[in-house]
Amino acid sequence: MKFCTIICEYNPFHNGHRYQLAEAKARSNTDATLCLMSGNFVQRGEASVCDKFTRAKHAVLGGADIVLELPTLFATSNAELFAKGAISILSKIPSATTLCFGAETADKPAFLSAARLLKEEPKEVSQKLKELISSGVSYAKARAEAWAEFLPKDLLHSPNNILGLEYTKAIIEQGASLDILPIQRMGGGYREETLQPCFSSASAIRKAISQKEDISAQVPDFVAKDLQNDLENHLEILEKYALLIRSKEEIASVCDCKEGLENAFKKAAEKTTSLVEELTSARYTSSRIRRIALQNLLGISEALIRQALQAPLYLRVLAINKEKTDLLSALAKSNLPLLIRANDVEQLTGVAKQVYEIDIFAEKIYNLLYPTEKNNNIFI
Repeated sequence: MKFCTIICEYNPFHNGHRYQLAEAKARSNTDATLCLMSGNFVQRGEASVCDKFTRAKHAVLGGADIVLELPTLFATSNAELFAKGAISILSKIPSATTLCFGAETADKPAFLSAARLLKEEPKEVSQKLKELISSGVSYAKARAEAWAEFLPKDLLHSPNNILGLEYTKAIIEQGASLDILPIQRMGGGYREETLQPCFSSASAIRKAISQKEDISAQVPDFVAKDLQNDLENHLEILEKYALLIRSKEEIASVCDCKEGLENAFKKAAEKTTSLVEELTSARYTSSRIRRIALQNLLGISEALIRQALQAPLYLRVLAINKEKTDLLSALAKSNLPLLIRANDVEQLTGVAKQVYEIDIFAEKIYNLLYPTEKNNNIFI
């Protein structure tokens, strides 16, 4: 048994994702497709447009064979920790042989050579990176500029390429037995907010949903019927409350909350303007601000993330093709607890239990924001 794996958010699942799944099946020479998907909160520090069980169902209907949950503390982290966390889980699955990802540059040798360079940063790059960050440039822009002479331009400027590089680097660092399969992205770019004829970005689709535009041509029918027309955002109210009741030291323990940023968060929590509006700058991107606020709300510290990267965690099944239940036997060989039924959680101890409890707390927060009828049947 061989799995082709995909790390994803499917926020929401759209035509481009369906295309990638079909290409992964056709090109990977594997027996099944396994998706490791973010839960109810995503890497941009936002709530997902549908709950995780619904999005997992969409993935299976769209061609995936089985969907596992990427733990919340990795799913809401920066690109490097997001990738490291996902690869640390996939590397524990003996049947996982391939990692497929969408990219603006579908050049496998370029990803491999660039990832090896990134792993051993030259002194010139380190120095320039430090200088640029000190001058007030955001980390992402500073990193791209510092590496400009060493790497192809697009690899550190395009969002999917950046994630693909982080995946590849994590595979090399962790010695994971995963071959990479970059697939050329179709249609609109990652940050493109205008709908395209067929292949639009998730960002454009989310914007269209918020503006009550017709997105039926952008997503499969089974997705369109589950999307809400209006997802009113009350998440920030909870985030501000958490900032007000937590100490500066607790806020500072959150990943990427550096350089006294906890003081700015404390002050911003008392204002009527949004946290993003108040704190985003050339140095601190809106995504970074959202992630810090969300991880503070969910009680995710950098220390716990670092511990989780070194600890054996679990494989939580969100959805599976009911014709492919034999895949569960293959997953059971990973030596990680396989969570299918409620009492499977009793296997968890230590760091794994703490990580799982954050997933459950995140579910409760999401259900407060967007009450929905629960349907946790994993067999699709």
